[in-house]
Parts: sequence; structure tokens; C-alpha cells
Amino acid sequence: MGTMALPTVEAVRTALAKVNDPEIRRPITDLGMVKEVVVGPDGVVRVGVYLTVAGCPMRDTITKDVTAAVAVLPGVSGVAVELDVMSDEQRKGLQETLRGGAAEPVIPFAQPGSLTRVYAVASGKGGVGKSSVTVNLAASLAARGLSVGVVDADIYGFSIPRMLGVTGKPTQVESMIMPPQAHGVKVISIGMFTPGNTAVVWRGPMLHRALQQFLADVWWGDLDVLLLDLPPGTGDIAISVAQLIPSAEILVVTTPQLAAAEVAERAGSIALQTHQQVVGVVENMSWLELPDGQRMEVFGSGGGQAVADALTKSLGAKVPLLGQIPLDTSLREGGDVGLPLVLTNPSSPAAAALDAIADGLAARRRGLAGMSLGLSPA
Repeated sequence: MGTMALPTVEAVRTALAKVNDPEIRRPITDLGMVKEVVVGPDGVVRVGVYLTVAGCPMRDTITKDVTAAVAVLPGVSGVAVELDVMSDEQRKGLQETLRGGAAEPVIPFAQPGSLTRVYAVASGKGGVGKSSVTVNLAASLAARGLSVGVVDADIYGFSIPRMLGVTGKPTQVESMIMPPQAHGVKVISIGMFTPGNTAVVWRGPMLHRALQQFLADVWWGDLDVLLLDLPPGTGDIAISVAQLIPSAEILVVTTPQLAAAEVAERAGSIALQTHQQVVGVVENMSWLELPDGQRMEVFGSGGGQAVADALTKSLGAKVPLLGQIPLDTSLREGGDVGLPLVLTNPSSPAAAALDAIADGLAARRRGLAGMSLGLSPA
């Protein structure tokens, strides 16, 4: 019985081309991360891999994925992965590769050729469930196979890391930040840079700079959808979003309560001044389903439709009511433990409503059609 032929170095490198860096989501062969490949006479393949930084949080994942990719090749009796760290020069080369040769960071979503749909999730008042809507829409869109990112733009009241279950910290490669991921969603938040539950006490210029860094310094890759969880109201961050990403569309979240609806209408009407589009209105906490099947309208009714109608009239363009989400304790519980309801219990009425809204957003194709050009009438 003849011995099986040893794999070639080329065959091993071809196998490694199927291994993606878990943070950058591109083949390690394209990123210059493969240091060397040595095939021993006994069939043991030694693979040297460069990590981007010494404390790379994904070192175990990379080791496991490289081992699995090479071990299945005919003739391989074992795999030894040896980790090294990129030099400063190599990291700069990686940075230029990812930025397409651009030396300075730019906001990719603000470039004329960007095909990423950017939704700024806004509300007039706090406590209407804007962040819950954001994380569940993000998880739902990612579950459909879309590439999704979330910016926790609520600098003072950041909550997205907890609600999406993000426990990792960003990794810095030169001047680029690699965002951690959860449920297939890339996430960045000021909460990842502050110790414990420390309060952020900043004025407007600092808020603008932080948002600018989140958009330009973070390496997002090729996103289909970017969601920004805005703070309540029409303050500094809402204005900065309009300046930094003029093509961002506003998604207004309200409750049925008249008082909340009136304030939500103001949040949406900022589009008149910023020349943005309002993609639609989401009504949260619409009713409570009782055991006998009846609906208790805890916060009244009609607020979401009222906001949609008022914005349609004031903006001169159709603003639809995208959906109504019933009260559900499991929606809140999922946010507390970092497990979005759309993933843990997709058959629940609240998850079904959120999935339907995500369906509508997912159906809107990537492209420039329908984007505001930011022009004012003469």
C-alpha cells in the first residue's frame, strides 16, 4: 500500500485563502497575514501567521480556523500554527490595503459611490424603545445575510453593547479601529472606551469628533446597512449626522401616546432643515396582548400614524408607518442579557412585527436611487 502524496505549499495556501480574519472578514492571504508555510516530510504542516497586534482577541479563533482548513487536505498528518505579530511597517501596509491606498481616514458612507443604506434611528423623547428597535432590526437584517453595522451614537446614554451582547473590545491597527461583533453585527460605542459605568460629560464639539471617529476611523468593510442609534431629540448628534452623512435617512420611533407622538414629529421634521429623507415611522409599545386575546392600549392609540401623516404633510413626501410593535416583556429581557428577541423567539408578535419592518428595509436595494442630493430651492 503506497503512501499518500504530501500536499504542496500552493495547495496549503489555497486552503488558507478560505480562512477569513474574524475581525476584518477578508482572507488572511489577502491581508499579508500568512508568514510562511512549511510542509514536513512526515505530513505535518507548519503555518506561520501574523497577528495584527500582540493582544489580538481573536488569536484562538484564527488558530482554530487555520488548523481546520489545512487539516482536511490529503496527505496532512498534523497542523502546527505558529503566531507572530506584524511589524509597524506591515500594519501600515495593511491599513493602506483596507483603505484602498488612502492615507487619511474618510467616512466611506459619505462618499458619492457608497451603496450602504444608512438609517439614523431617532426619537423625540427617551424611553420609547429606540435602542431596542435598533438592535432587533440590526440582528434581523444580519440574519438575512446582510452585512450590518451599528453606531451607538447616543454618547451620553449608550446601551447598545449590553443590548446586543457585545463583550469584546475594539482592536486598534495603526489609526484604524476594528469593531467587535455580536450576532453577525459590527458594533462601536463610547461604552467600549470608558471604564465601568462612567458617565460621559462632553460638549458639542467633543460629541461631533467622537461620531466622526466612529464613522471614519472604524474599519466597517462593505456594509449593506448601517444603523445609528441617536440620542433623543434634535441636538448636536442629529445635526452632526446630517453634516457627516448627508445621505442618512431618518427612522422615527414613537409610542402611541399623543405627547410622545408630538415630540417624535419634531425629531422627524429636522429633515426639513437637513435635507434628509424620512424612511418611515415605527410605533413601539402599541398594545399589550391579554391572555383572553384582547388588546389593552396602555399608551393610547394612533400616535404612530399621526406622526407619519404629519411628516408626510410637512415634508411633502410620503412617510409610511412601517409597523406597530406590541409590548412584550421578553423584548426587554432580551435587551438586558444581549439576546435580541428576533433571534430567541422569532414567532412572538413583537419579533414578527420587527422582522416585518426589517423585511421592508432589506427590500430597499443598495444604490443611489432615492437619496437626497441636499439641494435647496432657489
